[in-house]
Amino acid sequence: MRICVVGAGAIGGIIAARLATAASGAAAGETDVSVLARGATLAAIRDRGLRVPSAPRSPAVTATRVTASDDAAGLGQQDIVVVTVKAQSMPSVAAAIGPLLGPDTAVLSTLNGVPWWFLDGFGGPAAGRHLDSVDPGGLVAAALPAARVIGGTVHMSASSPGPGEVSWRNGTELIIGELDGATSARVAALAALLRAGGLGVTVSARIRDDVWYKLWGNLTINPICALTDSTAGPVMDDDLVRAFISAAMLEARAIGERIGCPIAQAPEDRHAVTRKLGDFAPSMLQDARAGRPLELDALTGAVRELGALTGVPTPAIDAIHGLTRLWARVHGLSAPAR
Repeated sequence: MRICVVGAGAIGGIIAARLATAASGAAAGETDVSVLARGATLAAIRDRGLRVPSAPRSPAVTATRVTASDDAAGLGQQDIVVVTVKAQSMPSVAAAIGPLLGPDTAVLSTLNGVPWWFLDGFGGPAAGRHLDSVDPGGLVAAALPAARVIGGTVHMSASSPGPGEVSWRNGTELIIGELDGATSARVAALAALLRAGGLGVTVSARIRDDVWYKLWGNLTINPICALTDSTAGPVMDDDLVRAFISAAMLEARAIGERIGCPIAQAPEDRHAVTRKLGDFAPSMLQDARAGRPLELDALTGAVRELGALTGVPTPAIDAIHGLTRLWARVHGLSAPAR
Protein backbone atom coordinates (compact mmCIF):
# COMPACT_ATOMS: atom_id res chain seq x y z
CA MET A 1 0.00 0.00 0.00
CA ARG A 2 1.25 3.46 -0.93
CA ILE A 3 -0.04 6.33 1.24
CA CYS A 4 0.75 10.02 0.92
CA VAL A 5 -0.16 12.61 3.57
CA VAL A 6 -0.72 16.06 2.08
CA GLY A 7 0.22 18.69 4.64
CA ALA A 8 2.54 17.98 7.57
CA GLY A 9 1.29 20.38 10.20
CA ALA A 10 -0.02 19.24 13.57
CA ILE A 11 -2.64 16.69 12.51
CA GLY A 12 -0.89 15.72 9.31
CA GLY A 13 2.33 15.19 11.22
CA ILE A 14 0.63 12.89 13.72
CA ILE A 15 -1.08 10.83 11.03
CA ALA A 16 2.09 10.54 8.91
CA ALA A 17 4.20 9.55 11.92
CA ARG A 18 1.67 6.99 13.10
CA LEU A 19 1.36 5.51 9.62
CA ALA A 20 5.15 5.33 9.40
CA THR A 21 5.23 3.54 12.75
CA ALA A 22 2.68 1.03 11.48
CA ALA A 23 4.62 0.58 8.25
CA SER A 24 7.71 -0.38 10.22
CA GLY A 25 5.89 -3.23 11.95
CA ALA A 26 6.14 -6.78 10.72
CA ALA A 27 2.37 -7.09 10.37
CA ALA A 28 2.08 -4.07 8.12
CA GLY A 29 3.44 -5.84 5.05
CA GLU A 30 4.68 -3.65 2.24
CA THR A 31 3.55 -0.11 3.11
CA ASP A 32 5.20 3.04 1.81
CA VAL A 33 4.41 6.33 3.58
CA SER A 34 5.24 9.72 2.11
CA VAL A 35 4.48 13.38 2.82
CA LEU A 36 3.79 16.14 0.33
CA ALA A 37 5.18 19.27 1.98
CA ARG A 38 7.03 22.44 1.10
CA GLY A 39 9.32 25.15 2.40
CA ALA A 40 10.70 24.94 5.91
CA THR A 41 8.52 21.93 6.76
CA LEU A 42 9.93 19.95 3.87
CA ALA A 43 13.50 20.89 4.78
CA ALA A 44 12.98 19.94 8.44
CA ILE A 45 11.48 16.53 7.64
CA ARG A 46 14.25 15.74 5.21
CA ASP A 47 16.91 16.84 7.70
CA ARG A 48 15.54 15.53 11.01
CA GLY A 49 12.44 13.46 10.25
CA LEU A 50 9.04 14.10 11.77
CA ARG A 51 9.28 14.84 15.49
CA VAL A 52 6.03 13.71 17.08
CA PRO A 53 5.21 12.40 20.58
CA SER A 54 4.38 8.70 20.60
CA ALA A 55 1.19 9.61 22.51
CA PRO A 56 -0.15 12.67 24.34
CA ARG A 57 2.11 13.85 27.19
CA SER A 58 4.87 11.43 26.23
CA PRO A 59 8.44 12.14 25.10
CA ALA A 60 9.02 13.15 21.49
CA VAL A 61 10.08 10.50 19.02
CA THR A 62 11.37 10.88 15.49
CA ALA A 63 9.69 9.06 12.62
CA THR A 64 12.42 8.88 10.00
CA ARG A 65 10.73 6.42 7.63
CA VAL A 66 8.80 9.10 5.81
CA THR A 67 9.68 10.18 2.31
CA ALA A 68 9.10 13.93 1.98
CA SER A 69 8.81 15.85 -1.27
CA ASP A 70 7.24 18.94 -2.80
CA ASP A 71 6.88 17.15 -6.14
CA ALA A 72 3.68 15.13 -6.47
CA ALA A 73 4.83 13.69 -9.79
CA GLY A 74 8.01 12.43 -8.16
CA LEU A 75 6.03 10.61 -5.47
CA GLY A 76 3.77 9.03 -8.08
CA GLN A 77 0.37 7.42 -7.87
CA GLN A 78 -0.82 6.34 -4.44
CA ASP A 79 -3.41 3.93 -3.07
CA ILE A 80 -4.58 6.46 -0.47
CA VAL A 81 -4.03 10.21 -0.20
CA VAL A 82 -4.71 11.75 3.23
CA VAL A 83 -5.56 15.46 2.97
CA THR A 84 -4.86 17.31 6.24
CA VAL A 85 -4.57 20.93 5.10
CA LYS A 86 -6.92 23.76 6.13
CA ALA A 87 -10.02 24.23 4.00
CA GLN A 88 -8.81 27.50 2.45
CA SER A 89 -5.84 25.63 0.96
CA MET A 90 -7.97 23.01 -0.79
CA PRO A 91 -8.28 24.71 -4.20
CA SER A 92 -4.51 24.91 -4.59
CA VAL A 93 -4.02 21.42 -3.15
CA ALA A 94 -6.64 19.90 -5.47
CA ALA A 95 -4.87 21.48 -8.44
CA ALA A 96 -1.47 20.14 -7.35
CA ILE A 97 -2.08 16.53 -6.33
CA GLY A 98 -3.28 15.14 -9.65
CA PRO A 99 -0.06 13.10 -10.13
CA LEU A 100 -0.81 11.27 -6.84
CA LEU A 101 -4.14 10.03 -8.14
CA GLY A 102 -4.47 6.75 -10.00
CA PRO A 103 -7.75 5.30 -11.26
CA ASP A 104 -8.55 3.74 -7.86
CA THR A 105 -6.84 6.16 -5.46
CA ALA A 106 -8.95 7.00 -2.40
CA VAL A 107 -8.75 10.43 -0.74
CA LEU A 108 -9.28 10.66 3.02
CA SER A 109 -10.66 14.09 3.94
CA THR A 110 -9.90 15.29 7.49
CA LEU A 111 -10.90 18.94 7.07
CA ASN A 112 -12.55 20.96 9.82
CA GLY A 113 -15.98 22.36 9.06
CA VAL A 114 -18.11 21.52 6.05
CA PRO A 115 -16.03 19.78 3.35
CA TRP A 116 -16.49 20.11 -0.40
CA TRP A 117 -18.14 16.68 -0.70
CA PHE A 118 -20.72 17.13 2.05
CA LEU A 119 -23.86 17.65 -0.09
CA ASP A 120 -23.03 15.17 -2.83
CA GLY A 121 -26.00 12.79 -2.80
CA PHE A 122 -27.17 14.14 0.54
CA GLY A 123 -28.76 17.05 2.34
CA GLY A 124 -32.55 17.09 2.07
CA PRO A 125 -33.52 20.45 0.51
CA ALA A 126 -29.82 21.22 -0.01
CA ALA A 127 -28.93 17.89 -1.65
CA GLY A 128 -26.59 18.22 -4.58
CA ARG A 129 -26.21 21.96 -4.14
CA HIS A 130 -22.84 23.63 -4.48
CA LEU A 131 -21.34 25.57 -1.55
CA ASP A 132 -19.29 28.49 -2.83
CA SER A 133 -18.06 29.13 0.71
CA VAL A 134 -15.96 25.95 0.66
CA ASP A 135 -15.45 25.28 -3.06
CA PRO A 136 -15.57 28.45 -5.16
CA GLY A 137 -16.43 27.53 -8.73
CA GLY A 138 -16.54 23.79 -7.94
CA LEU A 139 -12.84 23.34 -8.71
CA VAL A 140 -12.17 21.02 -5.77
CA ALA A 141 -15.13 18.77 -6.57
CA ALA A 142 -14.02 18.57 -10.20
CA ALA A 143 -10.51 17.47 -9.21
CA LEU A 144 -11.57 15.28 -6.25
CA PRO A 145 -15.04 13.87 -6.96
CA ALA A 146 -17.02 12.33 -4.14
CA ALA A 147 -16.49 8.81 -5.50
CA ARG A 148 -12.84 9.06 -4.46
CA VAL A 149 -13.57 10.38 -0.99
CA ILE A 150 -13.41 8.61 2.35
CA GLY A 151 -15.00 11.02 4.80
CA GLY A 152 -13.25 11.70 8.07
CA THR A 153 -13.12 13.81 11.17
CA VAL A 154 -10.35 14.09 13.76
CA HIS A 155 -10.68 14.29 17.54
CA MET A 156 -7.16 15.32 18.53
CA SER A 157 -5.72 18.50 20.00
CA ALA A 158 -2.27 19.38 18.73
CA SER A 159 -0.12 22.24 17.52
CA SER A 160 3.05 22.62 15.48
CA PRO A 161 5.66 24.62 17.43
CA GLY A 162 8.10 24.47 14.54
CA PRO A 163 8.58 22.95 11.06
CA GLY A 164 8.36 19.18 11.21
CA GLU A 165 7.48 19.23 14.93
CA VAL A 166 4.21 18.43 16.70
CA SER A 167 3.03 19.12 20.23
CA TRP A 168 0.30 16.53 20.82
CA ARG A 169 -1.94 17.62 23.69
CA ASN A 170 -4.69 15.02 23.83
CA GLY A 171 -6.94 12.76 21.81
CA THR A 172 -6.04 9.87 19.51
CA GLU A 173 -9.35 9.37 17.72
CA LEU A 174 -10.32 9.43 14.06
CA ILE A 175 -13.73 8.65 12.59
CA ILE A 176 -13.76 7.57 8.95
CA GLY A 177 -16.35 6.16 6.60
CA GLU A 178 -17.63 5.83 3.06
CA LEU A 179 -20.01 8.62 2.11
CA ASP A 180 -22.78 6.12 1.30
CA GLY A 181 -22.27 4.24 4.56
CA ALA A 182 -21.11 1.07 2.82
CA THR A 183 -18.48 -1.30 4.15
CA SER A 184 -15.46 -1.22 1.85
CA ALA A 185 -12.07 -2.88 1.58
CA ARG A 186 -10.30 0.47 1.27
CA VAL A 187 -11.74 1.80 4.52
CA ALA A 188 -11.01 -1.48 6.32
CA ALA A 189 -7.39 -1.45 5.13
CA LEU A 190 -6.85 2.18 6.13
CA ALA A 191 -8.47 1.67 9.53
CA ALA A 192 -6.27 -1.37 10.21
CA LEU A 193 -3.10 0.53 9.37
CA LEU A 194 -4.03 3.56 11.47
CA ARG A 195 -4.86 1.30 14.41
CA ALA A 196 -1.53 -0.48 13.98
CA GLY A 197 0.05 2.94 14.40
CA GLY A 198 -1.68 3.46 17.74
CA LEU A 199 -4.61 5.64 16.71
CA GLY A 200 -8.18 4.92 17.73
CA VAL A 201 -10.30 4.55 14.61
CA THR A 202 -14.07 4.28 14.39
CA VAL A 203 -15.59 3.29 11.05
CA SER A 204 -18.89 5.12 10.74
CA ALA A 205 -21.92 4.31 8.60
CA ARG A 206 -23.03 7.97 8.92
CA ILE A 207 -19.85 9.98 8.52
CA ARG A 208 -21.71 13.22 7.77
CA ASP A 209 -23.34 13.04 11.21
CA ASP A 210 -19.89 12.79 12.77
CA VAL A 211 -18.55 15.71 10.73
CA TRP A 212 -21.60 17.84 11.60
CA TYR A 213 -21.37 17.04 15.32
CA LYS A 214 -17.74 18.13 15.47
CA LEU A 215 -18.64 21.28 13.55
CA TRP A 216 -21.45 21.95 16.03
CA GLY A 217 -18.83 22.62 18.68
CA ASN A 218 -16.15 24.17 16.47
CA LEU A 219 -18.16 26.75 14.56
CA THR A 220 -18.45 28.95 17.67
CA ILE A 221 -15.53 28.28 19.98
CA ASN A 222 -12.91 28.55 17.20
CA PRO A 223 -13.78 32.00 15.83
CA ILE A 224 -14.69 33.47 19.23
CA CYS A 225 -11.33 32.41 20.69
CA ALA A 226 -9.55 33.90 17.68
CA LEU A 227 -11.56 37.12 17.90
CA THR A 228 -10.96 37.60 21.63
CA ASP A 229 -7.45 36.09 21.84
CA SER A 230 -8.79 33.87 24.60
CA THR A 231 -8.30 30.17 25.19
CA ALA A 232 -11.38 27.99 25.59
CA GLY A 233 -11.61 28.05 29.38
CA PRO A 234 -12.45 31.76 29.86
CA VAL A 235 -14.87 31.61 26.92
CA MET A 236 -16.78 28.76 28.52
CA ASP A 237 -16.69 30.49 31.93
CA ASP A 238 -18.32 33.72 30.71
CA ASP A 239 -22.07 33.30 31.03
CA LEU A 240 -22.94 35.94 28.41
CA VAL A 241 -20.51 34.55 25.84
CA ARG A 242 -21.64 31.00 26.53
CA ALA A 243 -25.29 32.02 26.05
CA PHE A 244 -24.42 33.64 22.72
CA ILE A 245 -22.57 30.48 21.67
CA SER A 246 -25.61 28.42 22.62
CA ALA A 247 -27.87 30.59 20.45
CA ALA A 248 -25.60 30.02 17.45
CA MET A 249 -25.53 26.27 18.15
CA LEU A 250 -29.33 26.13 18.19
CA GLU A 251 -29.34 27.70 14.72
CA ALA A 252 -26.85 25.11 13.48
CA ARG A 253 -28.83 22.30 15.12
CA ALA A 254 -31.95 23.42 13.23
CA ILE A 255 -30.01 23.35 9.96
CA GLY A 256 -28.70 19.87 10.78
CA GLU A 257 -32.25 18.65 11.32
CA ARG A 258 -33.27 19.85 7.86
CA ILE A 259 -30.29 18.41 5.98
CA GLY A 260 -30.40 15.02 7.71
CA CYS A 261 -27.81 15.40 10.47
CA PRO A 262 -29.98 15.62 13.61
CA ILE A 263 -28.41 16.34 17.00
CA ALA A 264 -30.36 15.29 20.09
CA GLN A 265 -28.13 17.12 22.57
CA ALA A 266 -28.65 20.61 23.98
CA PRO A 267 -25.82 23.15 23.68
CA GLU A 268 -24.96 22.77 27.36
CA ASP A 269 -24.36 19.05 26.74
CA ARG A 270 -21.78 19.96 24.11
CA HIS A 271 -20.25 22.60 26.38
CA ALA A 272 -19.62 19.85 28.92
CA VAL A 273 -17.65 17.93 26.27
CA THR A 274 -15.58 21.04 25.51
CA ARG A 275 -14.84 21.61 29.20
CA LYS A 276 -13.40 18.10 29.49
CA LEU A 277 -10.65 19.16 27.06
CA GLY A 278 -9.41 21.74 29.56
CA ASP A 279 -8.20 25.25 28.82
CA PHE A 280 -6.88 24.73 25.31
CA ALA A 281 -6.09 26.94 22.31
CA PRO A 282 -8.35 25.96 19.39
CA SER A 283 -6.78 25.70 15.96
CA MET A 284 -8.15 29.05 14.77
CA LEU A 285 -6.63 30.82 17.77
CA GLN A 286 -3.31 29.12 16.99
CA ASP A 287 -3.55 30.39 13.41
CA ALA A 288 -4.46 33.92 14.54
CA ARG A 289 -1.51 34.09 16.91
CA ALA A 290 0.81 32.74 14.24
CA GLY A 291 -0.40 35.24 11.62
CA ARG A 292 -1.94 32.60 9.36
CA PRO A 293 -5.24 32.95 7.41
CA LEU A 294 -8.32 31.72 9.29
CA GLU A 295 -10.45 28.84 7.98
CA LEU A 296 -13.62 30.79 8.67
CA ASP A 297 -15.56 29.99 5.51
CA ALA A 298 -15.61 26.23 6.13
CA LEU A 299 -17.03 26.75 9.62
CA THR A 300 -19.37 29.72 9.84
CA GLY A 301 -19.52 30.65 6.15
CA ALA A 302 -20.71 27.22 5.06
CA VAL A 303 -23.28 27.02 7.86
CA ARG A 304 -24.67 30.42 6.86
CA GLU A 305 -24.92 29.22 3.26
CA LEU A 306 -26.70 26.04 4.37
CA GLY A 307 -29.06 28.15 6.46
CA ALA A 308 -30.01 30.15 3.37
CA LEU A 309 -30.55 26.97 1.34
CA THR A 310 -32.77 25.39 4.01
CA GLY A 311 -34.66 28.48 5.18
CA VAL A 312 -33.15 28.64 8.67
CA PRO A 313 -32.29 32.18 9.92
CA THR A 314 -28.77 32.47 11.35
CA PRO A 315 -28.45 35.85 13.12
CA ALA A 316 -26.02 34.63 15.80
CA ILE A 317 -23.84 32.76 13.31
CA ASP A 318 -23.96 35.81 11.01
CA ALA A 319 -22.63 37.96 13.85
CA ILE A 320 -19.78 35.56 14.63
CA HIS A 321 -18.89 35.30 10.95
CA GLY A 322 -19.03 39.04 10.29
CA LEU A 323 -17.05 40.09 13.36
CA THR A 324 -14.35 37.47 12.87
CA ARG A 325 -14.13 38.18 9.13
CA LEU A 326 -13.64 41.88 9.86
CA TRP A 327 -11.01 41.13 12.52
CA ALA A 328 -9.14 38.93 10.03
CA ARG A 329 -9.25 41.65 7.37
CA VAL A 330 -7.99 44.31 9.74
CA HIS A 331 -5.12 42.07 10.83
CA GLY A 332 -4.28 40.87 7.32
CA LEU A 333 -5.36 37.28 7.98
CA SER A 334 -8.12 36.88 5.43
CA ALA A 335 -7.92 33.76 3.30
CA PRO A 336 -6.20 34.43 -0.03
CA ALA A 337 -8.47 35.34 -2.92
CA ARG A 338 -9.57 32.31 -4.95
